[in-house]
Amino acid sequence: MDCLSLSFSPDALPRTPSPSSNIRRPRTRTFDSREALSFLQRCTDFKQLKQIHSQILRTGLSHDQVLVANMLRLCSSYGQMGYASLLFYQLQSPTTFAWNLMIRGHTLNDNPREALLTYNLMMCRGVRPDKFTFPFVIRACIVSSAIDKGKEVHGVAFKLGFWGDAFVQNTVMDLYFKCGDLGFGCMVFDKMPVKNVVSWTTMVSGLVAHGELDAARGIFEVMQAKNVVSWTVMINGFARNRHPEEAFELFRRMQLENVRPNEFTLVSLLIACTELGSLRLGSWIHDFALKNGFELGVFLGTALIDMYSKCGSIDDAKKVFDKMQKKSLATWNSMITSLGVHGRGEEALDVFVEMERADVRPDAITFVGVLCACINMGNSDEGFRYFRYMSERYDIVPTIDHYGCMVELLNRAGMLDKAYELVHSTAMKLNVDL
Repeated sequence: MDCLSLSFSPDALPRTPSPSSNIRRPRTRTFDSREALSFLQRCTDFKQLKQIHSQILRTGLSHDQVLVANMLRLCSSYGQMGYASLLFYQLQSPTTFAWNLMIRGHTLNDNPREALLTYNLMMCRGVRPDKFTFPFVIRACIVSSAIDKGKEVHGVAFKLGFWGDAFVQNTVMDLYFKCGDLGFGCMVFDKMPVKNVVSWTTMVSGLVAHGELDAARGIFEVMQAKNVVSWTVMINGFARNRHPEEAFELFRRMQLENVRPNEFTLVSLLIACTELGSLRLGSWIHDFALKNGFELGVFLGTALIDMYSKCGSIDDAKKVFDKMQKKSLATWNSMITSLGVHGRGEEALDVFVEMERADVRPDAITFVGVLCACINMGNSDEGFRYFRYMSERYDIVPTIDHYGCMVELLNRAGMLDKAYELVHSTAMKLNVDL
């Protein structure tokens, strides 16, 4: 019996499903590949997947490539790539499609190194990749900033005759731009015989990322077809490069062409509002979002908190924060920092306590906000407590920003000698010149 059969012995599973399961356990004698596929298509969580897999093992269908491919896809969506590997390596001769699913799954689950190792193994075993393999592998190269490996994959795609595929070309172009090679990215774009909207948008995005706003604007203006991503890339480029007026001018044109903005468009416009310091425009974007059915998601909500805080309305920022159903670490950090900056240190510390209760792990930025709140409260005791708590509870190594906060706390408490000692000890720890 192989290790997979041992790991997933049907006898180790309960005879009846949990009450929450909406999939009835089929009887072994009627469980064929069609029925197994039907159950997989209705599977809603990892526990159900394991139950179905146990039946697949029991009925001898574990080498069915279609069933395994569906289980691999589900494992990836549940973040269970370890289980996916057990399924995959049980196959005697995995298809290219199965290899692609593994490469894609590892990349999507933040393990690009494993994705590249899987690709290498695929090539070593003589399995011929297809046009879908290369974009998945190149995505892994992008995530891991492995430009040399990306160039190698680019060469293999060219030799195998897949270079004419627009999907492959667009992904390769994105690789060069995101890994810092503007020249190669532009060369790929120039040599493309047929360019689709993704090609043009990738080119504009690459130029924007490298600060070539004028060149990006020139490409953008000659695009025959623009979608919401194209518009958003250009608006975001102007907003983040201190051209807020141009960002709003593009948004006006976008509306005239009846292109509906997405959440990221509005986030870019909120950045432009912050750059302008315009609470009125920021409130208008907020109202526009509500009237047009946008949910207060993590990205939009956090951008609104940041805009309201920097434009002087901390109360509106807090209202947005309280209404958000889901909050990211960036959301908590923004609210803590904003309250501290506006002299509401006690509220900032209350939010930090609430954050811990929500089982959100703070990072170094969180504690900069917490220490700034202590500074504005003039509470050196609390500041020192949180400074120790940061490393003792969360193993966060203090940075120069944290030490800077502590020096400011000591100065405000009139403890100049201790501040002087801390400055010199910090310089030695961080190996910086005073």
